[in-house]
Amino acid sequence: MITLNKAQTKFLRKYSHNLKPLFQMGKLGLTDVFIEQVENAIEKRELIKFVILQNSDEDLDDVANKIADEIGGVIIQTIGSTAILYRPSSKEKHQEISQQVNRLS
Repeated sequence: MITLNKAQTKFLRKYSHNLKPLFQMGKLGLTDVFIEQVENAIEKRELIKFVILQNSDEDLDDVANKIADEIGGVIIQTIGSTAILYRPSSKEKHQEISQQVNRLS
């Protein structure tokens, strides 16, 4: 499990402010395919945003917690219908954000 201090979380919230949501969850809800897509994207980007649409019956906090547990990430923020997740990449060429986060520890 990843633990972040306050400065690291603040940095990631600020960094994610201009990010566009990569995924939208609709009426199908949380599926294995959705989790797999999030895992593939977070491996390359380290920080992602996703939105739950109004036609979904899912609860944002529950979904964000399930996804974070499945992918081994951490929830940076949930606000409205948007969640921001972070996980350092295992590949060095994709570790741009995590290197900046590590400097703040």
